[in-house]
Amino acid sequence: MSRLPYRGRMPSVLIEVRREYSPAEEVALIDAVHASLVAAFRIPDEDRFSRLVSYPPHRMVDGPAPGVADGYTRVTIDCFPGRSLEAKRALYREIVERLEPFGIPREKVSILLRESAFENWGSGGVPAADAELGFTVEV
Repeated sequence: MSRLPYRGRMPSVLIEVRREYSPAEEVALIDAVHASLVAAFRIPDEDRFSRLVSYPPHRMVDGPAPGVADGYTRVTIDCFPGRSLEAKRALYREIVERLEPFGIPREKVSILLRESAFENWGSGGVPAADAELGFTVEV
């Protein structure tokens, strides 16, 4: 039985920020994180699923000063397992470097990488474990 191409988007990215950005800046932030994934994890450029949520500062507390718009940014990435520690280090480095031009200090960037087994991802009624991904995750 031949494997069907996987049609889901992977990784899935959520960027959460504690301040307002213009629509153009929001798109640029999403693009910066995506470019980091392309560079470090070698995913196809067209394989993107990203969301950005902007919270008023009082709704996202980071440390002892609630209500302060200080650039805190949380990047959560859900992906398949298989990347090396070196690829993950490269990803973290890429993300903070690409977010700095937006005035986001690297110490204010928190990154959470969550790996889920292939059988826990599905698209079109087919688990990723039964599909042809079209790219490798072993980097």
